[in-house]
Amino acid sequence: MAEVALTDTGKARMRPAGWPGIAADWSSDQRAFKNVSWGKTMMWIFLLSDTFIFGCFLLSYMTARMSTTVPWPNPSEVFALTIGGKSVPLILIAIMTFVLISSSGTMAMAVNFGYRRDRFKTAVLMLATAAFGATFVGMQAFEWTKLILEGVRPWGNPWGAPQFGACFFMITGFHGTHVTSGVIFLIIIARKVWRGDFDTETRGFFTSRKGHYEIVEIAGLYWHFVDLVWVFIFAFFYLW
Repeated sequence: MAEVALTDTGKARMRPAGWPGIAADWSSDQRAFKNVSWGKTMMWIFLLSDTFIFGCFLLSYMTARMSTTVPWPNPSEVFALTIGGKSVPLILIAIMTFVLISSSGTMAMAVNFGYRRDRFKTAVLMLATAAFGATFVGMQAFEWTKLILEGVRPWGNPWGAPQFGACFFMITGFHGTHVTSGVIFLIIIARKVWRGDFDTETRGFFTSRKGHYEIVEIAGLYWHFVDLVWVFIFAFFYLW
């Protein structure tokens, strides 16, 4: 027995019963994506694939940590900084996390002002986000340098399980590469916003496509993803 369903125009149409009806229900979901731009769709697909990669890295790290017979180095000791003659655990990591989470706020405001077509505030907030990102990468470089000088290598370290170094450099390095790419992306888009390329719909140099403020939101999707991934890295690698 056929059922009545509504089309996009609001008119009733007959939906077949049985397996054909189930297939029609599943295929109807594609209508939800017809009004989504190609740029935003491609970014979501990219972020989905990146989620699997980061997920595999974290799962591999957890497997290595739980299967090793050698004690795992204590993060509170490994990532401690000496300030005023006292060892402060995870202080640098806490500051890095605060900086990156703060950058999500400036990025969200940039997207908001972008859709209002406020060039000045959008560009300034995007550059502020890029500055937060560059600060994060700089602190990560300091962290890497400190650990390398203390003897941490991908094949060993002075504190315990030799897998620690490989997991640390792989996960944080891969994430740091994403942050660096995001900083470059934000600076390029902020420059276009500042020049008014999206107000005049100036065509891009490489793609010859007209520019729109939607690219600010697409950059925001990428940046929020990078921030979210760091929350998981912070929880599983530094707090566990």
